[in-house]
Amino acid sequence: MQSHLGRKRKRAILHLYDSHHLRNPLLTETGKAQCQELQEKFPFLRDVEVILASPLRRTIQTAAFVFAPELKERQIPVVLVPNAQEISRLTCDLGYDADVTKAEAPSLIGDAAPSWNSTNLDMTLVDGDLHPHLECVKRRAAEMRNWIYNRSEKHIALVTHGGFLHYFTEDWTGCEKAQGTGYLNCEYRKLEFTEDSTGKEAHLRESGSMLEKQSRPAGLDAHVIHEIEEVERASE
Repeated sequence: MQSHLGRKRKRAILHLYDSHHLRNPLLTETGKAQCQELQEKFPFLRDVEVILASPLRRTIQTAAFVFAPELKERQIPVVLVPNAQEISRLTCDLGYDADVTKAEAPSLIGDAAPSWNSTNLDMTLVDGDLHPHLECVKRRAAEMRNWIYNRSEKHIALVTHGGFLHYFTEDWTGCEKAQGTGYLNCEYRKLEFTEDSTGKEAHLRESGSMLEKQSRPAGLDAHVIHEIEEVERASE
């Protein structure tokens, strides 16, 4: 996308979790170690101007532990973005009420970056629960793309989830049905907006990739998206 904003790039970071029986779990020590590994090999730390994160606790922590040096040194702003939350109603993907999230988030970031000023945390978008119906997931993915496109920063980091990222990028390349995603744990991808993107209809592609996007496989996520079959039938 060439515009007055220049070419805007996003770094999408995933942190998946295996403890599906725990509600909104924290990172394990293994998860924190994976964040440290990513921090050491992530080549764009100093480029990032703002960090967007799903408001689940593990993604807030992932953002904090991966970007801890820059949070401390440059006081990078962090924005909690409910539209980036995972797509399912599995127990691990259920967040807390907005008041609880807003009370916990500063300390979750502060544990990784104690000198970071919590006034740089924007939680104005955190206000309620999300519906995991198929059309709702598609809509919030589109809203996220447009919202990011219209932001002024050129280099944006998004910390989100593997299932949601396929809807966000509109690409299911490599997606494994059993896992619900084609992304690895604590993985990053470099994305950019397409040249034909606009503020009302923005689309992404992976930087440097020449592969054609793969469409959503039939029946994918039917085991996690509530009433997905009914929603699909109603939209036919």
